[in-house]
Amino acid sequence: MTDAEHNKRIKEISEMIISDNLSLDEQDQDKLEKYHNFLIQNYNLDHESAVELVNEAFLYLKLKESPDDVDPLTKGDQFGAGFS
Repeated sequence: MTDAEHNKRIKEISEMIISDNLSLDEQDQDKLEKYHNFLIQNYNLDHESAVELVNEAFLYLKLKESPDDVDPLTKGDQFGAGFS
């Protein structure tokens, strides 16, 4: 998967999380399973990769809320977050 595809998937999951009004600190695996399953079904990812992308989406949203108004997908290297 290219960096652009990776970032697109993070953004897609992030939008789903926001749409569902889910807490950015959500830990309930039953609620998170929806996003894991979406990635597995739509992008043929294994469970571990799907979990990692969902976690990155939550990190992206938390960083995006920072008062510095910096987009982590374009400036992720400044955070060491692994975003391209």
